[in-house]
Amino acid sequence: MTAEEHGVTRAVAVGGLLEIFNRSGVLDAADVRIAATLISLAGLDPNDPATEPVSLATALAVRAPRLGHVYVDLATIARTATADPDPDTDTPPPLTTLPWPDPAAWTAAVAACTLLVRSGEADAGPLTPLRRLGSRLFLERYFRQERTLAERLAELDHQPVTTIGLPLLADRIAALFPAPADPGQRTAAATVALRGLTVIAGGPGTGKTTTVARSVALLLELAADQGRPAPLIALCAPTGKAAARLTEAIRQETAGLSLSPIAAAGLENLTASTIHRLLGVRGPGGFRHDSAHPLPHDIVIVDETSMVSLSLLTHLLDAVRADARLVLVGDPDQLSAIEAGAVLRDIVGPAAAGPVVDPAMAAILTKVSADPPPRATVHGGFGSGVIVLSHSHRFGAPVAALAAAIRRGDAEAALTALTAGSAAITWLNLDAADLAAHPAAEATVRDAVLAAFGTLARAARSGDESAALTALGRMRILCAHRHGPYGVNGWTDRSERWLADALGGSPEPNYPGRPLLVTENDYELGLFNGDSGVIITTAADGPTAIFPSASGPVSVTPSRLGPVQTAFASTIHKSQGSEFATVLVVLPDSEARLLSRELLYTAVTRAQRELLILGSESAVRAAIERPVHRATGLAARLWTLPATVTAMEPSS
Repeated sequence: MTAEEHGVTRAVAVGGLLEIFNRSGVLDAADVRIAATLISLAGLDPNDPATEPVSLATALAVRAPRLGHVYVDLATIARTATADPDPDTDTPPPLTTLPWPDPAAWTAAVAACTLLVRSGEADAGPLTPLRRLGSRLFLERYFRQERTLAERLAELDHQPVTTIGLPLLADRIAALFPAPADPGQRTAAATVALRGLTVIAGGPGTGKTTTVARSVALLLELAADQGRPAPLIALCAPTGKAAARLTEAIRQETAGLSLSPIAAAGLENLTASTIHRLLGVRGPGGFRHDSAHPLPHDIVIVDETSMVSLSLLTHLLDAVRADARLVLVGDPDQLSAIEAGAVLRDIVGPAAAGPVVDPAMAAILTKVSADPPPRATVHGGFGSGVIVLSHSHRFGAPVAALAAAIRRGDAEAALTALTAGSAAITWLNLDAADLAAHPAAEATVRDAVLAAFGTLARAARSGDESAALTALGRMRILCAHRHGPYGVNGWTDRSERWLADALGGSPEPNYPGRPLLVTENDYELGLFNGDSGVIITTAADGPTAIFPSASGPVSVTPSRLGPVQTAFASTIHKSQGSEFATVLVVLPDSEARLLSRELLYTAVTRAQRELLILGSESAVRAAIERPVHRATGLAARLWTLPATVTAMEPSS
């Protein structure tokens, strides 16, 4: 093993293009080492000038998934690449001045290296680590996952649509979604009952969970009406926290419904799990359920799909029975999974701009839903099961207007919303790193922190469990980074200092009022990555960690807890799926690589009532004008599939 310079960033003992692009920050040490190993296994010398273009292309293909891309496009990478500059270089050269190979000659050289690269869709010939489609270069693993996922989604989407008993379906939908139901909810429920694939997309507060809960009730009621066994339903989500929240939300939503005893019992017994737990983890990257050992469930519902990676969703669909139904739920405008792909955004595709419904499906929906019939559109045969909900119940008008402006990339409208003088939005137009130099702004932030977390601390010190758990959801500080002046760690220290100065504090680690964030699943305790809790003090037991749950607060001795962190602040990525009465968004400087439209949208839409944004106008503009573009091929595969709705039976 060779020690690398600057941790994992700079490789040693390499030359040529690999060294140049590594030193420029385009490639890191791992990209270089893996590429050099693959080139060597193909019997080539990675430092041979004749091999250098292939070595560089291989390293860029390795780099792509690390940045969320599925492939690298050799024709455009010179214009789209980003870099982490060498810390010893004050002014790294512009990336356009690097010795990028000519795209046509580069692609030809890669195609000629048949020991390393297979070209085209066909799988003939020996297996290679890389796959080339035109100028796009994939790691073979991601190429196959994307292709497999598209094929499985298409198979589910093109299942014959059951049209038996449409009048009964219409009656049940009308009962479960009485007027005035939101536009699209009845259509979504009908789609769940009729199709093999349903996608329920929409922003926070648009009724996705309501629709899912009532759709599950609909399926159970229809089975009881028709004398069939209740369908076996799996509820799952990418994280334990999201799974627990889904279970609780469905029970709350259906508690007030007038349901048959069979349907009510079926709902009571439903419990969501993580996707990994549903599949049954078996060793690194392996699962108990796959195509040879499929899941037994008739219906699989996945919440928070925007957080699911290409690899994980491919594994899940590999295990879903060919005759089962799949329901994907989530917000395609939120941050995608950290791993490669943007699967929900790709699946929603053109339907984000309006319904894309096959004429046959549109005709069926008019018979069962009181919603206005969706406009029938032929779009390659895919998408009739994609329903986008748009009416939000969560936000007041100011926050809703800001979120909508961010989502559509309208910086001027967003700035107008920020400066409109609404009591719901406070914008501190300055760099967060300079907050101490602006006493009035610092006082505004400090007062908000003390109001929310001071209430939490006082309730925790008095041992008032209920009040402490209520106060726990009052506020969260959301940051793009973990370290540095804009990061979680710094804002946690600042918040603790402010509270200690105002209320007095203790140096002990488990002080009453310390908000907690679980960072690893603990199935024995029923605590999951992302769960929030707080330390309270009790006369009998002293410091105790309490966590909310659907069945009542969970109390844990602090020494029994697994990994947790103090949760005055958290990263925006960690906040996905959560909501707080007040949110303070701390934006980094405008040049930060993490700053994006999706990051800002996700942060803003965590606020239920009040939003504070600490960041300069340049940072706000940079975020809105910088949508995340991930190089993926899933949308192109899905939205060009030639197929139409096939009715299983004539309408009755």
